[in-house]
Amino acid sequence: MTVEELERHINTQEKLNSIYLLYGEEKFLLENIVKKIKSKFGELINGINYIQIDDSNYEELISDIITPAFGYEKKLIIIKQTGIFKKEGKKKNAKLADYKKKLQEFINENIDIINENTVLLFVEDEVAKSSLLDIIQKNGIVCNFEYQKPIQIIKRLKAICKAYKVEVDEKDLKFMIEICGNNMQDLINEIRKQIEYAGEGGKITKESIDKLSIKQIEAVIFDLTDNLGKRDIKEAMNVLNDLIYSKEPPQKILVTLYNHFKKIYIVKLAQKYNKDLATSMKLKPNQMFLVSKYKKQANYFKEQEVRKIMNEFINLDEKYKIGLIDLNLGLETILCSYCS
Repeated sequence: MTVEELERHINTQEKLNSIYLLYGEEKFLLENIVKKIKSKFGELINGINYIQIDDSNYEELISDIITPAFGYEKKLIIIKQTGIFKKEGKKKNAKLADYKKKLQEFINENIDIINENTVLLFVEDEVAKSSLLDIIQKNGIVCNFEYQKPIQIIKRLKAICKAYKVEVDEKDLKFMIEICGNNMQDLINEIRKQIEYAGEGGKITKESIDKLSIKQIEAVIFDLTDNLGKRDIKEAMNVLNDLIYSKEPPQKILVTLYNHFKKIYIVKLAQKYNKDLATSMKLKPNQMFLVSKYKKQANYFKEQEVRKIMNEFINLDEKYKIGLIDLNLGLETILCSYCS
């Protein structure tokens, strides 16, 4: 199921399914579903009809499924971050591997008991293909909580604004996503701030978003690169100083700058050899809006210039690590050198 399908399922179905497996990067929406499942389940009595399992007690799961929920029709068992769905590395956890096989066989042979007595809710960071996953997919609902695409996020944010009787244009919400990222928890915090500022009957604008939002460092680096490409050293230095003033670690600024120019270099090469830009940059589906932004910035620089800037960042990192130069001074020197 997609996230939207799962939300509709929870909201419209009279009864919960017996098995759910939720995983992925978008923690805010995932935790919202967990809360809805707990709410829909009804009264929860810890240790009786509500059991919590993690990596410290996962071996108790089968016995908890078998044990009746005394005085209650069903039992909700939340199995969180056990690692039983992760891809096994070279150093296998033999104990966990044995239990995965045991659990797989138990679910396969006792699905009628599970359907009658329990709601199993597995919550993991990541999931790899396995026989256990096949069993869960066959008998339950699996949902990958990937970061939402901009069009999906815009729909959610507009609904929140509408509930508070605040107007906002889609283009301005798109701008918010571009500077604040696509993490729903961060965006919810930002839109609440904007709603409070606009007030009932008011309107959120690009100007208020730009003024009040906490920008991701990646978005700030786009601003810095724009100024650099236009040879506007004063504004480029202002952006860099703002990053330093906001307590961003200089090493993080350096790494982010290097990765940003690496993307620009990839765009230059992709254009040169007629390759697909999104594929070359390995962008995820929810990052496709970045193609036009990187393409625009690539036009500011020659291929050799980008390569030179990247090498200067690498040299700065080496000199900083052996104590030959202050990192902030080194970054300023590189920017000034390019603009001159």
